[in-house]
Amino acid sequence: MKHIRNFCIIAHIDHGKSTLADRLLEYTETITQRESQAQLLDNMDLERERGITIKSHAIQMNYKVGEIEYNFNLIDTPGHVDFSYEVSRSIAACEGALLIVDASQGIQAQTISNLYLALEHDLEIIPILNKMDLPGAMPEEVKDQIIDLIGCKREEIIPASGKTGLGIPDIIQAIVDRVPAPVGDPDAPLQALIFDSVFNPFRGIIAYYKVVNGQIKKGDKVKFINTGKQYLADEVGILKLDMSPRSVVKTGDVGYIISGIKEAREVKVGDTITTVDRPSLESIQGFEEVKPMVFAGIYPVDTDEFEELREAMHKLQLNDASIVFEPESSAALGFGFRCGFLGMLHMEIIQERLEREFDMTVITTVPNVSYIAHTTKGEEVTVNNPSDLPDPSKLDSVEEPYIKANIITKAEFVGPVMSLCIQKRGIIVNQSYLTSDRVELVFEMPMGEIVFDFYDKLKTISKGYASFDYHQVGYRKSDLVRLDMLLNDEPVDALSSLIHRSNAYDFGKKICEKLRELIPRQQFEIKIQASIGAKVIARETLSALRKDVTAKCYGGDISRKRKLLEKQKQGKKRMRQVGNVEIPQTAFMAVLKLD
Repeated sequence: MKHIRNFCIIAHIDHGKSTLADRLLEYTETITQRESQAQLLDNMDLERERGITIKSHAIQMNYKVGEIEYNFNLIDTPGHVDFSYEVSRSIAACEGALLIVDASQGIQAQTISNLYLALEHDLEIIPILNKMDLPGAMPEEVKDQIIDLIGCKREEIIPASGKTGLGIPDIIQAIVDRVPAPVGDPDAPLQALIFDSVFNPFRGIIAYYKVVNGQIKKGDKVKFINTGKQYLADEVGILKLDMSPRSVVKTGDVGYIISGIKEAREVKVGDTITTVDRPSLESIQGFEEVKPMVFAGIYPVDTDEFEELREAMHKLQLNDASIVFEPESSAALGFGFRCGFLGMLHMEIIQERLEREFDMTVITTVPNVSYIAHTTKGEEVTVNNPSDLPDPSKLDSVEEPYIKANIITKAEFVGPVMSLCIQKRGIIVNQSYLTSDRVELVFEMPMGEIVFDFYDKLKTISKGYASFDYHQVGYRKSDLVRLDMLLNDEPVDALSSLIHRSNAYDFGKKICEKLRELIPRQQFEIKIQASIGAKVIARETLSALRKDVTAKCYGGDISRKRKLLEKQKQGKKRMRQVGNVEIPQTAFMAVLKLD
């Protein structure tokens, strides 16, 4: 056990974690020249296309330092704020973390929040200055920032480059010297923490775990403590580039188990595995509960595919435990699911994975956050969907979730960033200069305001320099109203939203204009209205496609033309009573990108 090192790599998005992981794998000869490719651990097509890490990936490297052979278990983690739950799981399975900072960009918001996660779990932090080969690198300035942040010695910071391979031997040496070996009792009853799982169509569900105490052998009868289910360990092993079977996985190791589990619901990430013969009584406390920040409905385009969508969601949840969902139904869209996501990027990724991996075409409704409504009778109602909001006559007050946002930006962008936050009803709490050129702004603002496009706008006005991180600070009273969209007097519940009264008029007008562009014209007139309760606050009219019925009249009395036009008018009126309006998927998505 004293030759095992478990460590993860944490950093802000795009600071070069995955590339550095590649160099470590090459240096320790875990992968051959033939297997190597850029960002080797990002094995999803989506990750490669977008150049981001979505899943944490574990891999074991064996390497001799001096005379001793060490086992390194490396977990590469995502850097985007939406996937911080993945990071918290990886951190629970490690004893050390490589904190990577881009030498040309310095410390950014996500670096700080991931660092705090690691420090809460008492991980040994090894600071690394990456991208030293870039002409724009500022090693001395960024070293000062790192020293201010974690209070390490200057010589402890390792200069490195994922591109050229500079500093890789020093990193390996630092991991051996500084990261503690896992602590655990090899003779105690088995306790293994599940930190991830995947679905394999041939072998069932494969769970990944870290053995904290005891050991797990092939053929053992095992039990999952939280669900209470028992299985036979058909195959256990460790994670190399592929899975490599072993007869036993010992204390401190990271491994996998295949036991022919068919049901996705039976594996919970964060559960503890123990043996049936010598059970451990308590489960391991690992990582935080997932807090969904954004809620949206996902519906199958074809209502017959509801069951297939349910299966797809369960399989996706195995691979991404941070998504939560429950069934719901809508008047406009039929049966579907109310899903909780960690953010807008997360929602986009899930939608894309459903389409790619499971061939499901889905409609996503307008995302929102959950509110608490107080009725006049003194009851509390949790509102996840605008249609759950009680009738205005029975409504006493509504509370909405507030967040504390930390924004780190260059000094020149302070003005635009502040005006953006104030426009989103934010209140500035603190402003501090980290260096002469970098400012940290702390705002308190409503969660609902940042759900739509806040992050994209922040990036735009700061030329990509501002970084953003947030956590919830509780609920506060607010003057919120439900804005309904009506098409020919029929409400479309998938387009309703809860919105602050002061923004309702502008927002309603914009949606009406947008829908007028997007809804295809019909043979009859369509009126598009935005209303608060019974009061219509905005209206647009989509005129009918008309046939020129008077073309055959040439000359003669005007009454002949009138007769034909009257006849057409009657027909249009009848048609409007029976015609229904199809809303294209682009209309649902366009509401998000209104500005």
